[in-house]
Amino acid sequence: MIKTRIDKCFNNLKAKNKKGLVTFITAGDPNYDTSLEVLKGLPSAGASMIEIGMPFTDPMADGPAIQASSLRALKSGQNMTKTLNLVKEFRKTNQQTPIILMGYYNPVYAYGNDQFLEDAFRVGVDGLIIVDLPPEEDDELCLKAIRKGISFIRLATPTTDNKRLESVLKNTSGFLYYVSIAGITGAATPNIDNVRDVIKRIKNKTNLPIGVGFGVKTKQNVEDMAKIADAVIVGSALVSLMNNDNKDDISIVKDVLDKVIELAEGL
Repeated sequence: MIKTRIDKCFNNLKAKNKKGLVTFITAGDPNYDTSLEVLKGLPSAGASMIEIGMPFTDPMADGPAIQASSLRALKSGQNMTKTLNLVKEFRKTNQQTPIILMGYYNPVYAYGNDQFLEDAFRVGVDGLIIVDLPPEEDDELCLKAIRKGISFIRLATPTTDNKRLESVLKNTSGFLYYVSIAGITGAATPNIDNVRDVIKRIKNKTNLPIGVGFGVKTKQNVEDMAKIADAVIVGSALVSLMNNDNKDDISIVKDVLDKVIELAEGL
């Protein structure tokens, strides 16, 4: 398997006995230029890896904050071509930080699977998280992505039992994304003891790094999760700051990056 920036990032973190901070923003939210400025600033603010949401009209696994971010992005004219261009622009000044595209299968399918993988690899995408494409459909996109050199990252949840976990892990690469709560993004604060028990169980099944997300909002949340996982994933706490109803774009960039700096102090 081709070693990606994701693999190298986790190897570097492990060598330094550190944990990663994975930050999520939605492409084109609240507009293209502002999301690009945030994207460019995330690594220096403390992000080890970056997830970029692919806007979609019906993001059913996401809570109100990320749903709203998708709608803002679509309203501003964001599409898949612009999302891939966002990565291309980022790569002009940053060739180290892993970029993961996260979202739903419909926009990828509409773009064309093979063309999407070709273009994503060309602009510097390192991984994919397609939340509604199950392991039973690995031939559709997952295996093609891995052959292309793009990690295919899967989600495990509190309801994933050992039998299902085997299917989830089968072709997962990069890392495993553990959803720390049952429900939508940003809906609740995870129970640290419950998460610890599940991660211990998962670690018995795989050598993949484990990132924990959903419900991580504060520096204390990050600190708690960093004790038991290889990376901590933050989304809703950031995209909730992207609303441009009451502030200008410069303030948005500052607010988001300041929040990332604060969260990174928990590592």
